Amino acid sequence: MAVSELPEAGTPLETESQAQAPRRGLRYNSPLVQVSLIGLVCFCCPGMFNALSGLGGGGQFDHSTADNANTALYACFAVFGILGGAAHNLLGPRITLLLGSLTYPLYAASFLYYNHHKSQIFPVTAGALLGAGAGLLWAAQGAIMTSYPPPNRRGSYISLFWCLFNLGGVLGGLLPFSFNYNRTDAGSVNDATYIAFMAFMLVGAGLTFLVLPPARIVRDDGTRATRVTYSSVSTEGWEILKLFTNWKMLLILPAAWASNFFYTYQFNNVNGILFTLRTKGLNNVFYWGAQMVGSAGIGYFLDFGFSSRRKRGLIGVAAVAVLGTAIWAGGLANQLTYLDGKFDNPIDFKDSHRYAGPFLLYFSYGLLDAMFQSLIYWIIGALANESQILSRYVGFYKGVQSAGAAVAWQVDTHKTSLLSQLIVNWGLTTISYPLLAVLVFLAVKDEDYSVSSVEDGKEKQMKMAAPSSLH
Repeated sequence: MAVSELPEAGTPLETESQAQAPRRGLRYNSPLVQVSLIGLVCFCCPGMFNALSGLGGGGQFDHSTADNANTALYACFAVFGILGGAAHNLLGPRITLLLGSLTYPLYAASFLYYNHHKSQIFPVTAGALLGAGAGLLWAAQGAIMTSYPPPNRRGSYISLFWCLFNLGGVLGGLLPFSFNYNRTDAGSVNDATYIAFMAFMLVGAGLTFLVLPPARIVRDDGTRATRVTYSSVSTEGWEILKLFTNWKMLLILPAAWASNFFYTYQFNNVNGILFTLRTKGLNNVFYWGAQMVGSAGIGYFLDFGFSSRRKRGLIGVAAVAVLGTAIWAGGLANQLTYLDGKFDNPIDFKDSHRYAGPFLLYFSYGLLDAMFQSLIYWIIGALANESQILSRYVGFYKGVQSAGAAVAWQVDTHKTSLLSQLIVNWGLTTISYPLLAVLVFLAVKDEDYSVSSVEDGKEKQMKMAAPSSLH
């Protein structure tokens, strides 16, 4: 494989043809603009998908179709999430993001179809295709979000992305709320809701054409965002296999499994059961809005809380653990009010005396989700500097995360008791906190540019790069 040497990531450009004077302001090839662009893509695609899923049952009265579609989705996502890092390294971010984003409007279209033809074939097939596409999209997103920003500002960039991404869920929550406001007795959302979701998702796919290749990204201080590009399938395959014996990834594994496992319970069995149709949409506005608040808060602390990066990470884990324990305890108290999973008198947002407590709980679930996942992304970003290494790490994280989600959707399909689902979710997140703390203590360094590529447990400086002409 032909290779050429490039300056290391995080070091100034050295040749006249590559040199770029340090400068500030809004530049198209800056990490800020590119991360914001990825945020807008995810605003339109995964953000709208989250709003659709947050309705419970994909906006349908019967949850079984959405449960089966999401099982197919996350089973495929588990495979393609892990393979997505290799796809990103071979194809570059633009093509990888485009292929992934085109599967989102197809998924929304399948539920529009289901509104008129009660067959699960299209939704389940579209779910499987979306699983493959989402694996590609999130691997590329993770590589960009963790490798482009300056190491001492990763938390801020992660929170910026998370806010843009979840703004899609906020707006997406307003769509079913407004389109179904007067349909107080309806069990499923109307056609206009699905069409609006599809329109936003298609815009997101179009935005992927504006994404630049990694080799063109330059930070404000004149340093490269990343330096290595792989073009060998065999190399990528071997590096993916090694992830399963990487001690850092094994420590992340329980947190990854837990991080989407709770969505099924929260969407179907809290929002989906307790509230009227229009109130479900309104709740999602605040659920995803809470994610923006949570991500911004934890991101700011992880960048500026203390001079020691390791100390920031450890205290961040402790803070999320305390908050998470309190929120799940509140969830337990709420769950004890409808143990049989039946709630005959759904709550409307106008019933203020009944609405306040369950609403606050659902809002808190969104807050915790963003803080938990932003913390994990920040830790992953602190393990390496190169986008190729980080794309594999994020791919592993998303793959395990999706495998957990696939299991969770089937758990709900088989009518597992809601109390058992809550206890499992609470237990999984609780187990993950000490393991994340160990990872931060052993692997996160205080120096911003001290992280080198880590493979097979050994420090390996990577200074050889394949040409980036594929991008």
